[in-house]
Amino acid sequence: MAQPTVASRLERRFLLVSSDAALAQELEAELPERWQITRTTDPASLDGFAEILQHRFMLLDLDDPDIDALDVIDTVRRELVLNIAIFCIGGDAAQRDAARLARADRFFERAAAVTVMRQFCEQYDW
Repeated sequence: MAQPTVASRLERRFLLVSSDAALAQELEAELPERWQITRTTDPASLDGFAEILQHRFMLLDLDDPDIDALDVIDTVRRELVLNIAIFCIGGDAAQRDAARLARADRFFERAAAVTVMRQFCEQYDW
């Protein structure tokens, strides 16, 4: 992505960090109007700081064995120094504690993924 524009910054989109196609399909089916999902398994593969910053929030799948959730959080928080909201879904108590220490924001059960997504799309619908 080149320079962000005002129009691109106003687009309603969020990052889904997960390789789970069924989860992505479930979220896309319930996606509010005018919203988009950017799917990735590695935020570092996106076009850097400006690209990630243009997303309103991130849903991070703690249950995904193909993703190093702590590395994702570290990349966003320490390498890119971004304060994008990171909402984690799934994971056990130890995974959530580690993600909390890495500076993830909130944690939800996997079964609540659609509800959480819709709630935050509404909240970030500016």
